[in-house]
Amino acid sequence: MTVEAYILIQTDAGALEDVVNACNGLHGIIKAEALNGPYDAIAYAQTPELDDLNRMVLRQIQQIPGVTRTLTCPVMHF
Repeated sequence: MTVEAYILIQTDAGALEDVVNACNGLHGIIKAEALNGPYDAIAYAQTPELDDLNRMVLRQIQQIPGVTRTLTCPVMHF
């Protein structure tokens, strides 16, 4: 089973481009893009299991310089 999620990301001022580029280089991130609104970027991720998604967010995305906050939204399939 593949776990899919949208990860909303807030960044420090001036860090957005570097954060999006770093996210796009991570294994499991299909695409990351800049946004307008309360969050600065969004990343779409696919991982084999929920634990893999959690590790990606905690150990990779949140460790990118300039990332101040994330909100992970797993996709539900009906």
